Amino acid sequence: MRHTTFRRALRGGEPLVGTFMKTPALDVLEVLIHAGLDFVCLDAEHGPFDRAAINACGALARATGFPLLVRVPSAAPDQIGAALDMGATGVVVPHVTDAAMAARVARAARFGPDGRGFAGSTRWAGLGGTNMADLLARSEHETVVIAQIEDPDAVAAAPAIAATDGIDALFLGPADLSVALGKTDQSSPELHDAFARVGQAAKAAGKGYATFVTDAPAGRALAKHGVNLWFVASEHAWIIAGARAAKAGLAPD
Repeated sequence: MRHTTFRRALRGGEPLVGTFMKTPALDVLEVLIHAGLDFVCLDAEHGPFDRAAINACGALARATGFPLLVRVPSAAPDQIGAALDMGATGVVVPHVTDAAMAARVARAARFGPDGRGFAGSTRWAGLGGTNMADLLARSEHETVVIAQIEDPDAVAAAPAIAATDGIDALFLGPADLSVALGKTDQSSPELHDAFARVGQAAKAAGKGYATFVTDAPAGRALAKHGVNLWFVASEHAWIIAGARAAKAGLAPD
């Protein structure tokens, strides 16, 4: 998978597997790229990523052609624009609750009126080596915008959010939505109903459908709803799981 073809694969329903990266370290991204994942998403909402860390990871991703997403801390246009300027293929935006907000997010991620400020000297733009017309066309075909559905109002508005121009996929956040529904785990009938409803909305609009899962079996169970983009755990979870398995395997009987 290359960053230039990621959007087409996402919207075309191809299965794509990646993870959240929580550690702001270039070496971690390098290892995850070597693992053969389809993408990595820097978690700047819940992880300690500053602009310097995103900038370094963006340089590695662009140099290798690897699809890098950034979950931005909020829907603020400056957060979205900065992540893209530093080389991200796309952004994951938390708590998109209605079509009007989705439209603002989509505009912030692309050039045009009330949109991303144009600069031909950024890493995404090739550091000054590409003309304006080509960059504008590339933005339309390459940049990915994923709206997180994490609130009951957002589930109800999912058809309108999915139909918004410039939104490429919906991401149902099972933990946040469960908490918003007043639940203490992720097994409620309401959550399963939301997975089906949001999946129907994404399919009707011809958009991708993403979610977070802890492991592959959990991901396979959600494929029936049309999920084709899986954010599987994180490097933190994989390190802990591997370390615990090694210790358990060598522990005295």
